[in-house]
Amino acid sequence: MSKYSALFEDEDDVFLGSPTSKLMDILFNANNDVVRFDLENFMKKRAAMELILEEHLGEDFLNKVDQFMISNQDEVNGKLKSLSIELMGEIVSKSE
Repeated sequence: MSKYSALFEDEDDVFLGSPTSKLMDILFNANNDVVRFDLENFMKKRAAMELILEEHLGEDFLNKVDQFMISNQDEVNGKLKSLSIELMGEIVSKSE
């Protein structure tokens, strides 16, 4: 996994839920301006990644992404947890 792998060993002790569910808590309770700024940046990155994928894989790239998600569930879930933790850290550090 990533540099956060120790956090995933026993999620309930650290997060009282999954990193993704904890991110949702933070999104709804953190400073609204910070959340908007970070979500907008996240969406810009997502838009850029989709354009790159479409350019390299063609218009059918979403089906390829879906197939990849099915074939690589563990890696995708690990990355989801890492991204959730990263976004939480960004929002919390700016909300202090």
